[in-house]
Amino acid sequence: MSTRTYESTPPRTVAFLGLGVMGAPMAGHLAKAGHRVTVYNRTAAKAKAWVAENGGASAATPREAAAGADIVFACVGNDADLRAVTLGESGAFGGMKPGAVFVDHTTASADIARELDKVARERGLAFIDAPVSGGNLGAINGALTVMCGGEASAFERIQPVAMAFSKAVTLLGAAGSGQLAKMVNQIAIAGLVQGLAEAIAFGQKAGLDMKAVLGVIGKGAAQSWQMDNRGPTMIEDKFDFGFAVDWMRKDLGLCLAEAQHHGARLPVTALVDQFYADLQASGGERQDTSSLIRRLR
Repeated sequence: MSTRTYESTPPRTVAFLGLGVMGAPMAGHLAKAGHRVTVYNRTAAKAKAWVAENGGASAATPREAAAGADIVFACVGNDADLRAVTLGESGAFGGMKPGAVFVDHTTASADIARELDKVARERGLAFIDAPVSGGNLGAINGALTVMCGGEASAFERIQPVAMAFSKAVTLLGAAGSGQLAKMVNQIAIAGLVQGLAEAIAFGQKAGLDMKAVLGVIGKGAAQSWQMDNRGPTMIEDKFDFGFAVDWMRKDLGLCLAEAQHHGARLPVTALVDQFYADLQASGGERQDTSSLIRRLR
């Protein structure tokens, strides 16, 4: 259960597109903070259920949801989903009022962020790419970290509103910078999870009490969020929660494609991506990313 407390921010008229495991609680925090929220979801029943729980209103299309909103937030699946909710006859861009800001929390490519930023400018709108870190629990607890790219003036308008579901909302540069920062985040996590998996699997093979070992090394230089939160469940072979392997493979695919574009080398990331492919092939596509340890047992 969330223990979020809300600081005083003047209420805004906002829309939220996409009510999945991240979007639904994020939109809920906006409503609890006093903002006037209209939601859209591809499956209309989810939007109606969200309204029944949180108040506000639902709309049949992204365009209708965005009408009259000061800020339109979105959290959908990928580049194609993002184009679907922004562009075209029923897209949000067609319904947004001049000067409104579109904030995209999808983990998507830097290219789509730059593309939509350009289209938004041409239509008198603003666009902020704002992928998040913190997972479903971070969304539920209003403690996400948000990495943003876009114009400073638009960022300053959305930052206090986005704090309803965040512990930090930071502008890192021009359009696409938020997505690039999220790639840095995922590259770092991929290596950490594989290292933790190898460490625990080694310790178990060596006959150590790994709960006791993590209790010790977790107080030293090896400590990490992954160790604290995923180490115990890896030991217990529990993976039916968290950030799915399918999602991580999508994210790492974005990282590897962007690295090729820049001439950056990601040998460990490429290897871990293949390990995740093995897990998908064995039916573990919906398990948490910490299931990497299953390859070692």
